[in-house]
Amino acid sequence: MAGARGCPQAGSGERALAELLLEFSRAQYRAKDGGGGGAGSSAKVERIEKRCLELFGRDYCYSLIQNVNGEICGHYPRQIVFLEYESTDRERNMFESTVQVSKLQDLINRSKMARCRGRFVCPVILYKGKHVCRSATLAGWGELYGRTGYNYIFSGGSDDAWADTEDLSEEDSAFRNADSQLFDKVRGHDIKLLRYLSIRYICDLMVENKKVKFGLNVTSSEKVDKAQRYADFTLLSIPYPGCEFFKEYKDRDYRAEGLVFNWKQDYVDAPLSIPVSLTRSLNIDWSEYQSWDLVQQTQNYLKLLISLINGDDDSGLLVHCISGWDRTPLFVALLRLSLWADGLIHASLEPAEILYLTVAYDWFLFGHMLVDRLSKGEEIFFFCFNFLKHITSEEFSAVKLQRRKSLLPGFTVEEICMLSECSPGTPATPLEQRDRGSTTSLSSDFSLVLESSPGAAGSFTSEAVELMPAGAQTQAAWLVPVAGRESRLEEVRSAFLATYSSTIGLKAVPSSPSGALGGLLEQFARGVGLRGSSSTL
Repeated sequence: MAGARGCPQAGSGERALAELLLEFSRAQYRAKDGGGGGAGSSAKVERIEKRCLELFGRDYCYSLIQNVNGEICGHYPRQIVFLEYESTDRERNMFESTVQVSKLQDLINRSKMARCRGRFVCPVILYKGKHVCRSATLAGWGELYGRTGYNYIFSGGSDDAWADTEDLSEEDSAFRNADSQLFDKVRGHDIKLLRYLSIRYICDLMVENKKVKFGLNVTSSEKVDKAQRYADFTLLSIPYPGCEFFKEYKDRDYRAEGLVFNWKQDYVDAPLSIPVSLTRSLNIDWSEYQSWDLVQQTQNYLKLLISLINGDDDSGLLVHCISGWDRTPLFVALLRLSLWADGLIHASLEPAEILYLTVAYDWFLFGHMLVDRLSKGEEIFFFCFNFLKHITSEEFSAVKLQRRKSLLPGFTVEEICMLSECSPGTPATPLEQRDRGSTTSLSSDFSLVLESSPGAAGSFTSEAVELMPAGAQTQAAWLVPVAGRESRLEEVRSAFLATYSSTIGLKAVPSSPSGALGGLLEQFARGVGLRGSSSTL
C-alpha cells in the first residue's frame, strides 16, 4: 500500500520518544506478542508501529511485508516497510521500483532459513533507487536441519553468542553431501533475494570467519562459503567489535577516544578485506585498522558505506554482523542519519522525527536486546547516537564535488559563484534579490548542487558547480551545507541525550548507596558532554 501522509503532533516529540525508550528498556520486541512486554505494552507498541509508518509515509510510497505473528521472523517488525520510491513525481519517474511485493514476499519466505535466527535480507533504506539491506549472517548446519523453534527458545546472550550447541559441524564428512545439497537450496534462495533487490555489496562486520562454540562451527558467512556461491557479489570483510566491547566504552566514562579493540584474541580470525578499487577515493590507510580506536574505526567504516551507496552504479548493499541486532543497527542508523543530515533521504522529517524513526525502526522493532545489553553495561545503542558528534563534518557528506555542466540561464559563472559569498547576516545583493527566491532554490526550475569540497565550508568556484532540475531531495541537498549538517546532527544527539538521561540513563546505573549513585551520574554526564547536578539528568 502507498504510504499515507501525516502531520506531526505538536509538542509530542519528547513525550513520544520517552515512551518509546521506556518501552524499549522493558522488553525485547517480539512480533508474535505485540512487543514482548506483556498485555500492558501492546497498545504502546502499536502506537510505535503506527508512528513509524506515518514517518515513512511523509517522503516515500511504500508497501508492507506482513509478519503479523512473526511467521517469517520473530524479531522483525510485524509490518515490514518496503520503500518503493520517493513520493515526488520527479523521483518516481527517475527511480520507480521494479520490485513486485508479492514476489519479494515469496523470496523472503523461501530464503528466511538461510540466515541465523531467520533474520533474512531486509531492505530498510532507499537512496537514489538503491536499497540498503540488513540481516544476520548465514545460518549453520544445526539451524538448517529443522530447529524451527530457535528464534523463540533462546532470548539471551550477546550478539556474538550462538545460543545452541551443535552435534556436528558443517564440514563433518558423514554429512557433507547432504549439507551441500541443503546449502545449495537454501542459500540459493538467499542469493535470488539479494539479486532481486539489486544488491551487489555485502559488508560483513564479523570478527570471525565462522562463529565457533564448544569447538564447533555454528554459523558461517559469505566470505568462507566453500562452494563460493556468493562469488558474484562484492564481499567486504570489515571486522568490528561485538557488543561486549562496549562495556569498556561505558567503563571509560563513555569515552571512545583511545579505546582500541584487542585483535590478538584467539577467536578473531577475520582480517579486513576490501577490494582496492573501492578504497582509492577515501584516502584511508586500511592497513592500519588494528591500531584505530573506536572513533576512527567507526568513522572509516561509515565513510566506506557512504561511498558504496553513493557510487555511480545502481547497486545496493547489505550490512550484517552475526545476529544482526547490535553492530548492524549501529551502522544502519548512522547511515540513515548521515544521509538525512545531507537532505538526501527523509527530507521532510525534523530532527525529533528522524530520531524517533531511527530508534523505533532500526533498533527497537528489529529486535535489539536493550534490556540484556543494559544489564551487562554493553551500551552500543547509546554509543550510536552519542557518536553523531564525530560525523558532523563535510568528509562524511554523501554530496560529491562535481564539475560545472551548465549554467543557469541569464547568469554568468561569476554571478553564480557570488551567491555563496553573502555570509549569514549580510544584506542580500541586488543579484541575490533578483532571482534567489527563497533559500530552498535558485529558481523554480533549477537548484544549485554543492557537493563536498575539500575547501572551506560554504565556498565554491565555477569548477564545483552543477545545475540539476529541481526536485525535493535535490533542493534539500542544496539546503544543507556543512554548517547545516552539523547543526542537524547535533540537534538529534542533544534530543537523544536529554531523553535517554531522564529515562534509560538512570536504569543503566547499578544499585549503589546514594553517594555512589551521584558519582555515577556525574560520570555519565561527564562522558556524554552533559553538565549539571544529577537532578538535571
